[in-house]
This record gives sequence, structure tokens and C-alpha cells, in this order.
Amino acid sequence: MSLVLHYAGLPLTIALSLIALVALWIGLAPVLQRRRRRYLWRRPFPPAWDAILAQELPGLRRLPADLLRQLKAHLQVFLDEKRFVGCGGLVVDDRVRVTIAAQACLLLLNRRGADYYPELKQVLVYPDAFVVERLRQDAMGLQHHAAQVLSGESWSRGQVVLSWQATRDGAANPGDGHNVVLHEFAHQIDQEFGAANGAPLLSKREDYAKWSEVLGGEFARLHESLARGEPTLLDPYAATDPAEFFACATELFYERPQDLAMVHPALYNELRRFYCVDPVRWR
Repeated sequence: MSLVLHYAGLPLTIALSLIALVALWIGLAPVLQRRRRRYLWRRPFPPAWDAILAQELPGLRRLPADLLRQLKAHLQVFLDEKRFVGCGGLVVDDRVRVTIAAQACLLLLNRRGADYYPELKQVLVYPDAFVVERLRQDAMGLQHHAAQVLSGESWSRGQVVLSWQATRDGAANPGDGHNVVLHEFAHQIDQEFGAANGAPLLSKREDYAKWSEVLGGEFARLHESLARGEPTLLDPYAATDPAEFFACATELFYERPQDLAMVHPALYNELRRFYCVDPVRWR
């Protein structure tokens, strides 16, 4: 009588073959991904997408030519790898996808080693503001369900949720300091290695001390200014917590760089080092 060894209910020989195949795939997947991305970087940019960028994103006219080429290459990879889902009756077409992807890819320019939001699986897009239910605890410790109306949200479970109307409004006015796509994708960067806390992965360990000193100090000063009733360049929402401070500061960095550099030079310099671009110099 022959003896057949089993592993997890399968004959051992079959189980070992499956394990070998999985290991081979795990080893090959990064190689195939890099090859696919190189192909996409070299692929001609569709003229129809160029027209969408010109119509929906006037702020891109400020980008130097080399950064614009880089943005288009990133955009093709992003659209190849990320799924877009229309919600609330919205039909997702190239205008929706290209407009959102281009703004998300602004945060990737010149950042060697920055991946294409590796935790992000899909982007959910509503026609307008959307309602979410939140569990709130009051002063007495009682919990209540409360509805919130939002224009964007970043989830650590691999999703970004956006209002298409807010996305278009933010793109159409690139100098107002408010951009829901930049805000939510800054959260995605912050969430890549854990919960959003205003301290994304920096290039070197020793960079964290300066980052904490500058952003922590600016966060505290924002609270002080708001307590005194003073006007602030940073949106008061930035005072919510360090994660929101980082996201709101990112919006200003790309949309009102001259103002940010003038009013908060240390904050601007930290963001310039992190994002590897200097928008003050863009014309």
C-alpha cells in the first residue's frame, strides 16, 4: 500500500508545486510591474487627454516643460493601475479620470522612490458632495450617529472618495489654495506606512527632528492665531490635527506657493524638500 503525504488537504507534491508557483509569481510581479511602467512612460500621450488637461487644469500652464512631460508619464501609469468607480449615478469617463489623476500625480513629481500610492486600489467619484455616517461621542460619553456632508475623503483601506464638482472647482481655480484632490492624496501619502499623523515617510531618519520642529511649531502657532481671532493663511481646518495640517499645507504649497513662502518660510522649505519641487519658481 502506497503512502501519500498531504498538506492542507492536498497531496504534498501538488501543494509544493502550488507553493513554488506562488513564490515564482511573487518574485516576478515587481519585475513585470517595472517593465509595464517603462512601457507606459514611453507611450505617446493621447491628444484627447492633452485637450482635457488644457480645459480642466489651467494651473498646469505654470509647469516647466520637463515636469509636464514627467506628469504625463506618471498619469499614464496611474490610470493603468488604479480603478475608478462612479457613485450616485456618475458615469466615469476620461475627463473624470484624467482630471483627477493629473492632480494626484503632481504630488509624485521628482520624488525618486515614490510609488504610485501603493495602498490605493480605487477612486470613488460622486457627482457632488456626499453624505457619510459617523459615530460621535458627546461630552457625557454617549455615542450618536451623525451625518457629515463631504467633498472628499481618504480611507486607509485603499480608497479615495471625491466629489466631481469639487474636483472641477478646485482645478479651475488653481490659485485659491483649496484643492480637494491634492488634499486627499496628501492624506494617502501620509497613510502609506500607517495611520495619517502628519509625518509621512521622509528620506532620512534624521529629517524627522526638523520636520517635527517646523510643522509642530506651525501647528501650535495656528492654534494661537485662531484663539486670538487673527486671520490666517492656512485654512482653520488645518488646526483639526497634524494630518489635516499636512494636507492643508500641501494645498497651499502647490496653489499659493509665493504666499506660503512669504508667510511661513520654514514650512515652505520643509515641503519643498519633501515634494522635491519648488513651485515658487514655476511661471
